[in-house]
Amino acid sequence: MRLLFLGDLVGRTGRTAVIEQLPGMVEDHRLDFVVVNGENSASGFGITEAILQDVLDAGADVVTTGNHVWDQRDTLVYIERQDRLLRPVNYPSGTPGRGAHLYTARNGARVMVANVMGRIYMDALDDPFNAIDRVVNDCPLGDVADAIIVDVHAEATSEKQAMGHFLDGRVSLVVGTHTHVPTADHQILEGGTAYLSDAGMCGAYDSVLGMDKEEPVNRFLRKIPGGRFTPASGETTICGVAVETDDATGLATAVAPVRMGGRLEPVLPPFWQG
Repeated sequence: MRLLFLGDLVGRTGRTAVIEQLPGMVEDHRLDFVVVNGENSASGFGITEAILQDVLDAGADVVTTGNHVWDQRDTLVYIERQDRLLRPVNYPSGTPGRGAHLYTARNGARVMVANVMGRIYMDALDDPFNAIDRVVNDCPLGDVADAIIVDVHAEATSEKQAMGHFLDGRVSLVVGTHTHVPTADHQILEGGTAYLSDAGMCGAYDSVLGMDKEEPVNRFLRKIPGGRFTPASGETTICGVAVETDDATGLATAVAPVRMGGRLEPVLPPFWQG
């Protein structure tokens, strides 16, 4: 099975690039299932229902989030009727929405997607390791699910790496989001799980994490806010990770970064060429 995960959409530039290019990517590369992190897609803060629907219509099967999930207050209402929008699974019991769900891929396979948020330098949620352990135990790979994708929305690479090893051999892909900078450590772990510390963002990289440069730089210099953060415009790079899995086991057989357009060096998975 061919899986694609795209990193955080940042503002209009990020979401427009993905909405325009994703349909062609799905068709040209015969993608079976696509996950997109959309928590920064509405002017950099949260996601509206209209944007969510546009991303789903473009070919995303699931949209994950993170610490900005509630920045658009309407999300508290519409997330209950949108089962293809996930918030972190380790929010307390009773929080609206869902943190994990089982979906059907284009090829008919069963794909579990889980969204979990780290706790180092982040909001203090429930233990992410216990939360994701329950999800995987309830939906074991190769039995209930043909593939399992875990979005680890976290600041610390150590926490993301620990999560990768904790889930190694039990899921298809562990991929980090939140820091908006693509890492170069894509690999298949010893037990067969594909791993990447951060998928990067889909946004303008002539920026500070997708935001116009002036205000973030001034805050570092002056230590006081001078205005609002606004998403940068300009050339957009689409960043993510592609995985191929073994249909018999659900474990990864290949993993590679995806970078398209903009200022970063372009990279396409070699297994997309065949």
